[in-house]
Amino acid sequence: MTESVEAKTETTAGTASGTAADSVPGAYAAARLRLLQEESRSGPPRRTALAELTDQWLAALLAGGAREAGIAQRDGAARGVALVAVGGYGRGELSPRSDLDVLLLHDGSADAPAIAALADHVWYPVWDLGLALDHSVRTPEQARKTAGEDLKAQLGLLDARHIAGDAALTAGLRTAVLADWRAQAPRRLPELRELGQERARRHGELQYLLEPDLKEARGGLRDATALRAVAASWLADAPREGLAEARRRLLDARDALHLTTGRATDRLALQEQDQVAADLGLLDADTLLRQVYESARTISYASDVTWREVERVLRARSARPRLRGLLGGRGRGGSQAGGAGAAERSPLAEGVVEQDGEVVLARAARPERDPVLPLRAAAAAAQAGLPLSLHAVRRLAAAARPLPVPWPPEAREQLVTLLGAGESTVGVWEALEAEGLITRLLPDWERVRCRPQRNPVHRWTVDRHLVETAVRASALSRRVGRPDLLLIAALLHDIGKGWPGDHSVAGETIARDVAARIGFDRADVAVLATLVRHHLLLIETATRRDLDDPATVRSVAEAVGSTATLELLHALTEADALATGPAAWSAWRGSLLADLVKRVAGVLAGEPAADPSAPQQTTAEQERLAIEAWRTGGPVLALHARSEALPPGEPTGARASTPASGAPDKRTGAPEAGAPSYAEPGEEPGTEAIGVELLIAVPDQPGVLPAAAGVLALHRLTVRAADLRAVGLPEELTGPAAPDPARPAPGAGADPGVLLLSWRVAAEYGSLPQAARLRKDLLRALDGSLDIVARLAEREAAYRGYPRRRGVHAPPPRVTVAPGSSQLATVIEVRAQDAPGLLHRIGRALEDAGVTVRSAHVSTLGANAVDAFYVTDASGAPLRPARAAEVAQEVERALSG
Repeated sequence: MTESVEAKTETTAGTASGTAADSVPGAYAAARLRLLQEESRSGPPRRTALAELTDQWLAALLAGGAREAGIAQRDGAARGVALVAVGGYGRGELSPRSDLDVLLLHDGSADAPAIAALADHVWYPVWDLGLALDHSVRTPEQARKTAGEDLKAQLGLLDARHIAGDAALTAGLRTAVLADWRAQAPRRLPELRELGQERARRHGELQYLLEPDLKEARGGLRDATALRAVAASWLADAPREGLAEARRRLLDARDALHLTTGRATDRLALQEQDQVAADLGLLDADTLLRQVYESARTISYASDVTWREVERVLRARSARPRLRGLLGGRGRGGSQAGGAGAAERSPLAEGVVEQDGEVVLARAARPERDPVLPLRAAAAAAQAGLPLSLHAVRRLAAAARPLPVPWPPEAREQLVTLLGAGESTVGVWEALEAEGLITRLLPDWERVRCRPQRNPVHRWTVDRHLVETAVRASALSRRVGRPDLLLIAALLHDIGKGWPGDHSVAGETIARDVAARIGFDRADVAVLATLVRHHLLLIETATRRDLDDPATVRSVAEAVGSTATLELLHALTEADALATGPAAWSAWRGSLLADLVKRVAGVLAGEPAADPSAPQQTTAEQERLAIEAWRTGGPVLALHARSEALPPGEPTGARASTPASGAPDKRTGAPEAGAPSYAEPGEEPGTEAIGVELLIAVPDQPGVLPAAAGVLALHRLTVRAADLRAVGLPEELTGPAAPDPARPAPGAGADPGVLLLSWRVAAEYGSLPQAARLRKDLLRALDGSLDIVARLAEREAAYRGYPRRRGVHAPPPRVTVAPGSSQLATVIEVRAQDAPGLLHRIGRALEDAGVTVRSAHVSTLGANAVDAFYVTDASGAPLRPARAAEVAQEVERALSG
């Protein structure tokens, strides 16, 4: 669109010949371009100037067209016709690439050919400039009829503004449309609300999206326009404080987005955010998003309050006729018959009552004398599952005195009660936050308020994530001895994200201060500080470390310190993951976490530590697969469908597996290779398999990890989690009495061990491949006949051609050594953007570095992979520090290349 306007400017702006009407588009295009390039004028002044400039141009087009069409004039203006701006143009909110919403209104006195000629004279110059035009030609009666049938058209006409022509015609239409809207409001407002709810379901909530739609998402410009329509109905009005400023900020962001992209887009994409922030004079993209989120939050809260009031008014109106009927028309006045003056007030807490579906202050309440009243009212509202009335919140914000420090016990108890109310906590918390009460109670909250989280795994902003974690923790409160500490830790665990450095370290300091201010004693303060400092310890250890290594469990036990703290940390970890988003929690992760907690609890209880030299325990199936791999000399695979409700482990009767080894399984009667890879004969209806556990047993040899990972990538299997370890075989099987002719004889000094790889995978597209196909390709990869590197390179080249793949560049990979994580091996940790073949490339890099992978622990969170590899040198000993650093650098170079 920009190119069209600029091209037209170059070709027509300097042309002096031609009629006056022909010169208008060029002059308008040049003036428009100059206006948009003026750095000194932006925001509302520029939008107003652009609307006025466009008005003048369209007015000239209408005047010229009316003369040519022979339409009568009155006082220099066309009689019986008018040009009317509607929608955003009618409000004077023209962004650089906004559509022009224009109605050509006529009274029917002119003949149809004249009106058609007039319309062409106005529309075609707009199209010639490449501007988007939403146009219509109607009489007032036709416009009203269309508005009655089309809600969107009616909303546009509510903002009708006269541009040129017969002003009385426009004024008459505006008066009639507003009267129709007010008369139809009881029917139309529920329809308008449903329209907004459907839009929110499609586009999400603006205040939590990394790439928000400034117009369509909940809390965006559409919702702000809907609030204007509600106010125009005279049925209810929106809270005015901050609403105009929120709307202005969203419009300013859209203006800058239009100028940055040169397109009529409302989606604030990641790649545009830095430039948009710079154009608005903001520090960075995070500052931009935070400002956008604050604006969206203001509009969302105003919408909630407004629609609640609309519902109350409509409910009262519908009850009034029924009540009159019951009274036989004997009600003493309309207001009393309607029940407006007789609403019951039910006590909820001291100074707090319920009235008409909302929580309000009692008549005797004195917030200026009762500093605990805000928390008491909030706790009562949340426990009752009711909203706090706007009037009550504003009165509390205006009159309530600050709490003494430390808080009195009742204040602390009311905060815990509020946090423990579950889902209803969220709405009450938002009401307190909208009036500034949260930051008054907890000053450190300001730094996390509306703070975006760039990791796509997170669904919420930092502050909403903290509240959501408390909501999730409330459901786990029966699992711990101190639910109050669990709920406060949930609220504070990420409070350090508003400060530089490690947020867990910063958060520990803040948590100590907040806990003391709230009134906890010294021992409880220490526990809360520990929970905040180590809130990531359990999940990171469970998913990235070898739990069979005693050093791993011992280090966690030392950090936690007590069984009671471990119990709290376990619940906090689960609540945190559940509140983060679907990618952060699963039954698989839950089972790993439970296993770690059980082991740590044993150490804290004084149970003897496991012998690191003892062989690791294996399940019956794992041992069977290992024996089959050793006997056949090749890989053996088994697939198990897993639902979210079932943790991994032994296959149940409802989930059968089929090993693929090239021979029938004589012990289980399994079919030969080539049969379906898994079956679920006992699957209950409604249970949905979310992925597959893939077990691979293969005789120990170099290159197993990169080969297996490469084969999975070629088959478009996404690895969600993985584990690799060596499995020893019973001596009676490896002795001379038990050879199998089908197995190649091992050379002198050959290690009879078997590598066991346990994968949790999901098909990227389509259905899962058969186990026999995976085994065939794995054999080819191990013997070198399958060039995995070339095949993956071909796919990556094809992926780069897709437009959706050409987006934001991911940050570079980071490979580090985790010192002190194990006494048996060196832990190399890899953080990188998840991509097809990533695990294959890491495995190849480790093989090229000449180290042995003792075990691997793969964790994928959204688009981020965080993998840990336990490696040793050729003798089986941990790497020396200098050599470990070299290996980490080599792997990082391989991944960056």
